Amino acid sequence: MSTATLSLSELTAAATNAAKTAAAASDAERAAWLTAVADALDANAAELVEIADAETNLGAPRLTGEVARTTGQLRLFARVITEGSYLEAIIDHGDPGATPPRPDLRRILRPLGPVAVFSASNFPFAFSVAGGDTASALAVGCPVIVKAHSGHVKLSERTAELVAGALRAAGAPEGLFALVSGREAGTALVQDPAIKAVGFTGSIPGGRALFDLATSRPDPIPFYGELGSLNPVVITEAALAARSGELAAGLAASFTLGAGQFCTKPGLVFIPAGTGFAAEVAAASKDKPGARMLTHRIAEAYPGGLHQFAAVPGVKVAAGTVEQDAAADGAAPVVFSTSAATVLERPSELLEECFGPTTLLIEYTGAEDLAAVLAKVPGSLTATVHAQPGEEVTSLVEQLSGLAGRVLFDGWPTGVAVTWSQQHGGPYPATTSLFTSVGATAVRRFQRPVAYQDAPEAILHPALRESNHLGIPRRVDGELVLP
Repeated sequence: MSTATLSLSELTAAATNAAKTAAAASDAERAAWLTAVADALDANAAELVEIADAETNLGAPRLTGEVARTTGQLRLFARVITEGSYLEAIIDHGDPGATPPRPDLRRILRPLGPVAVFSASNFPFAFSVAGGDTASALAVGCPVIVKAHSGHVKLSERTAELVAGALRAAGAPEGLFALVSGREAGTALVQDPAIKAVGFTGSIPGGRALFDLATSRPDPIPFYGELGSLNPVVITEAALAARSGELAAGLAASFTLGAGQFCTKPGLVFIPAGTGFAAEVAAASKDKPGARMLTHRIAEAYPGGLHQFAAVPGVKVAAGTVEQDAAADGAAPVVFSTSAATVLERPSELLEECFGPTTLLIEYTGAEDLAAVLAKVPGSLTATVHAQPGEEVTSLVEQLSGLAGRVLFDGWPTGVAVTWSQQHGGPYPATTSLFTSVGATAVRRFQRPVAYQDAPEAILHPALRESNHLGIPRRVDGELVLP
């Protein structure tokens, strides 16, 4: 039966039933499910890209790469769960001779149960129906109900058909995956008692509303929201003196990439006062063409955001124009410039995300001035340092590490590698939690620790049994034991 004919309560009931089977399945079985989904998406990539391009204006080359990223992360999570350390298996053998006597304790991470995933607008594959949230939840045995994004409904429906079909063919339980659409369905999904966690990528207002719903339930649940990020970049005087042209070109390429619709777009760039860097960035970005944005609503909002910045006293337009019709002509790049003193006077107006190809250059007059204005920057996904070899930037890096989840050196943040070590998350409002939504450890969001005391061997998860026939890393009596 198609899930399209089922009510939300029927979908969540089916997910609850599927959770038991998924939790009991072996890592190898769940890895096979993920691989089957990846294979199905790859086999239908051309069709999916065509649908996505019609709905999002992102272009076939970008979307083709995003399909590959999506299937690659599905396969990564298959490797993660078969490697086994994701379980964090810990064994402390009992010691009746200890004072006081110590019981046998064995701890492991277990799946939370059914989770809700909200698709993002700006990544219709990688952060959508079969994206990282879905992949990491399925990997650890959590059924997933996805709320489709209104900006790419047809793509969501077709992707969901492929995912459901692949899971069914691979022997996964019915109810493991489903798709719903509409604002009301999304709100009801967060409030449904069967849902045990929520993954969300989107705006601060929308995410905050759902976050509040999730935490105000009779049984509050984790809400893993990626909401907004300014991604500050700091350029030192020495770096600017050595390679200003290279930096200007890199910045122009980064803040205009994808029409400035990346969550890691460098929105704030701190530069030493009294340089000609603004003119260099203007020159590097002047030939960047206007680009169609994801949705008509987003395109209509972009000029409004530009006007808000331009209206702040002390802010100059260094490149481009705020007088543009992004919905009709595409979003054109705009570079603003101001001083650290102006930002300190008006942080609520200037330290706001403007979704689109724009960035704000902020001139600072010394280390103390820079530290003061950085202290006002809200939590971000990334922070970047451009310095010369041998420069002392320890204090700066320490401060940036406190406000971002990933600190880059001599690069640009628009690019998130899907690896074991990736951290895509930061202090609020970048995310509502300390966990990553990209990379191997994203699975940790959908697990909870359970300890078993003096449990019979037969009822223990295989990872906690003495033989360790799974051959996974474990900590035994305080020592890390590798297979």
